Amino acid sequence: MNPFVIISGCSGGGKSTLLAELERRGYTVFAEPGRRIIQEELLTNGQAVPWIDMASFLCRAIEMSQNDYLNALPDSKKWIFFDRGLIDVTAAFEALTGEPLLAMLREHYRYHPTVFLTPPWPEIYVQDSDRRHDIAAARIEFERLERTYPALGYEISLLPKCGVKERADFVLKTLKTSE
Repeated sequence: MNPFVIISGCSGGGKSTLLAELERRGYTVFAEPGRRIIQEELLTNGQAVPWIDMASFLCRAIEMSQNDYLNALPDSKKWIFFDRGLIDVTAAFEALTGEPLLAMLREHYRYHPTVFLTPPWPEIYVQDSDRRHDIAAARIEFERLERTYPALGYEISLLPKCGVKERADFVLKTLKTSE
């Protein structure tokens, strides 16, 4: 079974908190490429941020996601978790430019067949210096991902709206039953 697991879904839905819990439990976690790029760009007054140059931002995120995928060291005994990753940023780039890149992912970059999506959760959604879009934009993003993953042959598992420990247990239990 492919040990590369994607945690994706609505912005502000608790992905990073869940991934921090999984990392605390000893799993390898790759942080969201978009957040890493924004932090780098803000430190250097760069332009590759979504609110200035979305195309450049997404190109950098695709490159970073590919590097994460290629640098992950599979261990048949442990899951490796990706906060968003290559499919999310490629879907966003395709939506922005119309360039058909998603089909390439079906053959060259496969993840575990179950993808975990955080549903929109307005009660915990917060805008910040990195996440400047509102909940309406986050819902649109979620709906695009809800269509994209099944179109690429993945099964979606919606994460329950519950505490982080319960969410982590849900992910690990779901993965255990898929082995």
